[in-house]
This record gives sequence, C-alpha cells and structure tokens, in this order.
Amino acid sequence: MKKIIYTLLISIFIFNCNTSKTTTSKKDERLESLKQNDTVKIANEDIEYEIMIIEPGFNFWLASTARQRGYYTQQFLENKNIFYVAEWNQRVLQPQRYSSSLYELQIDYQQGIDYGYEVNYVLYNYFIYFQLTYNQKLGAFIPRI
Repeated sequence: MKKIIYTLLISIFIFNCNTSKTTTSKKDERLESLKQNDTVKIANEDIEYEIMIIEPGFNFWLASTARQRGYYTQQFLENKNIFYVAEWNQRVLQPQRYSSSLYELQIDYQQGIDYGYEVNYVLYNYFIYFQLTYNQKLGAFIPRI
C-alpha cells in the first residue's frame, strides 16, 4: 500500500516538474489552493501507517459536517472501520459488480493494530462521506452523521 502511494506521489512530482507555468491568475491560484485542501493526509509514524485521501470536497465536509473529534470513542471507530473496510475490499475484488472507478484500491486495515484516534476518525468519516456523496451503502446500515 505504501509503495502505491509513494509511486503515485513520485509520478505527480515528476509531472509537476516537467510542466511549465506561464502567467497565473488569482482564479488559478484559488483553484490550486482548493485542490491542495482536498488532500487529507494522516500519518501515524510510530507504526508507519498513513492515510491519504484525495477527494474533492472531503476536507470541507470533514470540517463542516462531520461530528467533532472526541464525539466517538476509538473503540466505536475501530469497530465501524473493520466492518467498512471488509465491505470495501470485497467490492474492490468484484469490478464486474461494483464500479472500479469508485472502488479502486484495497485498504490494508487490520484488527488488533492500534492506528490511533486520528487515523480511525478520518477513515470512518471518509466512509460516511463516500456513502452519502456517491449514494452507496457499505452494508445494511444507513450512513448517518
């Protein structure tokens, strides 16, 4: 999983180094700023695990709509994430049934590893955002905020 993220980042870096920028307007700068804000990266360096979410609108939704940090217990978030990750990974393995543009990569999330509150909080809220935004149900539960 880390190799895929690093490869993607290196590819983006190389692409950005090769492009030349002419004059930039304030509108272009604002759009670039919004693009930067749509990337959420959470890392737990103690166990070398990171989450990188590049999803238009997620950062704004997380700040404006999601429950504040501390609302859920870490145990609650871990239990939900185990369920959502299992369902997500099943859908990645069934591209003939589920859109491969929505479910691109498997998520390596293992029960029993303490990923920390922040990683669990962001991952859980991404699953809620994803379900509400793309009208998906990861299981029998109706996603709620």
